[in-house]
Amino acid sequence: MLKTQELTLNMGPQHPSTHGVFRCVLKLEGEYIKECVNHTGYLHRGLEKLAESRTYTQFIPYNGRLDYVSGMLNELSYVMAVEKLMGITEEIPERALYLRVILGELQRLASHAIYVGTFGLDMAGTTVYMYAFRDREKILDLLEAASGSRLMPNYMRIGGVAADLDQDWFNQLEKLMDELPACIDEYDGILTGNEIAQARTKGVAPVSAEMALNYGFTGPNLRASGIDHDLRRDEPYGIYDRFNFNVPVMKNGDTFDRYVLRLAEMRESIKIIKQAMKGIPEGPIMAKVPKVIKPPVGEAFNRIEGSKGHLGFHIVSDGTTKPYRTRIYSPCFVNLGFLPTAAKGLHLMDLVLALASIDIVLGEVDR
Repeated sequence: MLKTQELTLNMGPQHPSTHGVFRCVLKLEGEYIKECVNHTGYLHRGLEKLAESRTYTQFIPYNGRLDYVSGMLNELSYVMAVEKLMGITEEIPERALYLRVILGELQRLASHAIYVGTFGLDMAGTTVYMYAFRDREKILDLLEAASGSRLMPNYMRIGGVAADLDQDWFNQLEKLMDELPACIDEYDGILTGNEIAQARTKGVAPVSAEMALNYGFTGPNLRASGIDHDLRRDEPYGIYDRFNFNVPVMKNGDTFDRYVLRLAEMRESIKIIKQAMKGIPEGPIMAKVPKVIKPPVGEAFNRIEGSKGHLGFHIVSDGTTKPYRTRIYSPCFVNLGFLPTAAKGLHLMDLVLALASIDIVLGEVDR
């Protein structure tokens, strides 16, 4: 074979396909990748350390800066950890629990819409990108109406939620939930059956079930490799055990399966939201919690099924108004660890899609 000179190439940190300020150093032989080394930390803001100088309530809005396309779910995991620390998990009002499910699943839909749109864009498919962002805007309109913010909601509270939602908001939600299945069908029709998209994604960067477990995959990436596990069903938190929904599972664990699985998850989130809308009761939205939060000395860990995997918070209390220590279990950081293995042997352009398919946000990787 014709031997070419080995080339070392920096991909990022100012690269549109690295999904944030991320750099990987690639060693190339021709267009084939021989080695990939991750370099992170460009977005590091020390959020875990910041928590130690903020009260428990003051730290809630900082969580939106982690996975900044999934703020509601970040906040939910954090406030549930504080509630566990305080021993008030069973005191959260029913209406607040339903609102948490509705807003959390809406956020999951918005996050997956970004995934689908940017996944298409990374293979030069601008049409599905425009369609997905069109629908995400409608979801963000509802999140803004509920919380006052589109990206950094600050809606979850220790003991409940910040504000109740009126009937007009639920009417808009019902209209959107009736529209979205046809929108997902559009993504399906544009991208899934496209022979160029299939050629670019099928068999690219496959992850076996054993490898997924060894790398610590959770959430959609784990289920795409054939592991049937979802915290909402297997370790139900809140009121998820009251809803009927399927857990989509694929078997090949390649770039194509990771994409298709998220489309299926979007349909299931719509099912959950519709059930929650029918069952939501009237009543208070906040438990009776002290104005100054002072959990007893101890520690608590809480994790939820985030849009990108298990999102966990470990909080240590020394009995004061501020956490003694806060540690965040980040699915994006774990998922990114697979990239050097996935990259070996790929074409350079295949690496772009492999990275897109594992769905990372650098705010959560770096924290």
